[in-house]
Parts: sequence; structure tokens; C-alpha cells
Amino acid sequence: MKLPAFSKTYEDSTVLDFPGMEVEPGRIYAIIGANGSGKSTFAKILSGVLCADRKVALPQSVGYLPQKPYAFRMSTRKNILLGGTDASRADALMKDLRLCHLEKKRADRLSGGETARMALARLMMGQYDLVILDEPTAAMDIETTAAAESRILDYTRRSGCAMILVTHSLQQARRVADEALFFYKGRLLESGPKEQVLYQPAQPETRRFLEFYGQ
Repeated sequence: MKLPAFSKTYEDSTVLDFPGMEVEPGRIYAIIGANGSGKSTFAKILSGVLCADRKVALPQSVGYLPQKPYAFRMSTRKNILLGGTDASRADALMKDLRLCHLEKKRADRLSGGETARMALARLMMGQYDLVILDEPTAAMDIETTAAAESRILDYTRRSGCAMILVTHSLQQARRVADEALFFYKGRLLESGPKEQVLYQPAQPETRRFLEFYGQ
């Protein structure tokens, strides 16, 4: 699948200039970089939530989980079933993501971590060619993060989608990604297999980032 080239400018300041790239089915691409490097802007444009400077042809079958997912004023289970009608699939996801005890609770009254798990389950009810997760485990504790990462890996392999994972956690990128993309000041500065980018980066900016954030 080809991700198109696009850019985003605010008041004559370019916050993102993405050159485009190929992504492969069944692989997870971790997007890393400091705050303000363009990671979330990249996710929003690629998902169609935010417009690029010029109109681009985006992938048609895209699932997107924003940093702050929305919970509808209905039960947790009904929220999850908005993503698909397979009840047995919903039950399995609720079990895997530790949501069974919350299935009847109104989803708009869940905690931040519970909402994140509910929204992840809702997304995984569907089938997409490209899935974009923007900091999906930021509000979760260690135990539920591990459960979520397991589901992310399973969903990617099972569905054959290409997965874009925006994460502030280098440890998470190392655990689940196949490829890593390093964004620096709105540019894709380095990309490749995670073993290369996260352990033997070619660019000095990547090395400094890894050293500062705890390689």
C-alpha cells in the first residue's frame, strides 16, 4: 500500500512534510519522535480527520483511534458493537481487554484507561486495510498495556492490515513494531526495520533522541 506524500502548514510554518512511502500488509510501523515532531498531525491527515495543504488520495479502508477516543452514552458492550455485529467477537475482545465487568456500565462514565480499551475493542470489531493508533495505551497501566499490545499484534497478523502505531514509548516500539519511523521537526528523518532505527540509527538526531529518552 502506498501512503501519499503530503504536507501541513500553519501561518507559513510547515509543521509536517511527509514524502510518502510503501507499507506492507501484516506489519506494524511505530511512529516515534519528540513532542511537536508531527506524529499526531501525520495520523490525523492519513486518517482523513485533518486536511493536508493539498488534496491527496488517501487509503479507502482506514480504521483510526485518536488519542482521546469518544464514548457514546450507552453501555460499554453496545459501544463496542458499534464497530461490528459479531457478538462472539465482542465478548472475546472484552475478555482479552479486561472489560467484562464493565459491559453494562455507561461508556461515557468510564475512566481514561477503560475508555481507551473500549475504543480499541470497538475498532478491532472492524476490518481495515490500514489501521492508525495514536498513543492507544497512554492512559493504561502496565497490565492492561500488555493486554492491549497482545491484541494489537494479534489483530495485525490476523487481519493482514498495515498498522501505524504512534507511540511515545520506545519500549513499546521495540516490543510490537516491525518497522520504526523517526519524525524530527515535521520531517520523516529516518525509517527502516526497528532493529536498525531503534538500535543502530544512522542519523545523529535519531541517536540523540534515543539517548535522551532512554535507549
